[in-house]
Amino acid sequence: MTLTRVENAFRSLKSDLGLRPVYHQLATRTAAHLFISVLGYHLLSAIELTLRSNDDTRSWSTIKEQVSTHARTTMVLTSDEGIVNHIRVSSVPEPTQRKIYSLLGVRDPLKRIKTIATRL
Repeated sequence: MTLTRVENAFRSLKSDLGLRPVYHQLATRTAAHLFISVLGYHLLSAIELTLRSNDDTRSWSTIKEQVSTHARTTMVLTSDEGIVNHIRVSSVPEPTQRKIYSLLGVRDPLKRIKTIATRL
């Protein structure tokens, strides 16, 4: 991994995920902030490495842009009997998204419809 890739990765994490510099008063909070930043970097790096090992040279910013439109929505409906239904509906992945998921070994990232019913 080159210095440029590491710098780009942290720049992307700091801007895309909102991991901006935070001036913590306690050492434990500073350590936690650093831990989350490095954890995010490791995840990003593992995704890029897995894709590169499958001859896919996309950068993190490209990957994020391409999968960001794959969404999940939760609708909350209450029946006359007081039953609250939470219905989760996922969009269908586009071919580019399916390709990325396939290369990462993710079978079906979001189940299409899931319903949870609870009583008030």
